[in-house]
Amino acid sequence: MENIRKHKHYIINKPYGYLSQFVNNQTKRANKKLLGELFDFPENIMAIGRLDEKSEGLLLLTTDGKMSEFVRSNKVEKEYYVQVDGLITTKEINKLKNGVEIGFEGIKYWTKNCKAELLNDIPNFQKRSKKVRDERHGPTSWISITLREGKFRQVRKMTAAVGFPTLRLVRIRIGKIELKNMKVGEVKEVNVLMVN
Repeated sequence: MENIRKHKHYIINKPYGYLSQFVNNQTKRANKKLLGELFDFPENIMAIGRLDEKSEGLLLLTTDGKMSEFVRSNKVEKEYYVQVDGLITTKEINKLKNGVEIGFEGIKYWTKNCKAELLNDIPNFQKRSKKVRDERHGPTSWISITLREGKFRQVRKMTAAVGFPTLRLVRIRIGKIELKNMKVGEVKEVNVLMVN
């Protein structure tokens, strides 16, 4: 009888300042923090998609390449809460919804239609290890952006394209999996990743 290797799956709340990788293969980033510092993960573990060093929140890890491919596809929504510089208006929210032009690998790219809305309440996230800034630098807004695509630093580029640079970016949902009240740096092992 064939021995079927059981895949491992994890849900983590990635802290600010960590790279979404396990091996540092760049000399200029020798002192960077890696996900392996948070937990003793098994071999062949991979992050499904990435959050850049300055981004926080929900990240899924797996040893299953097929699962990784599915979650990264446009079949699965990814939702982000974004703190932007200034008081964003309905006009800019509508631009985000309908697509904006951003740069990607040296070429111009129009983002696909997405969901975007102003958040009336400030999310109750734990304080970030590096302070965002305070009120002396002017007002900020929180918005929700939900995408089915994920180009490099896309959300940051989108908010900048409408004149509201991102100050803080937290992914709160991937498909049906939600960040909820996971603590920063918390790792949960799960039997299966139920994204849809």
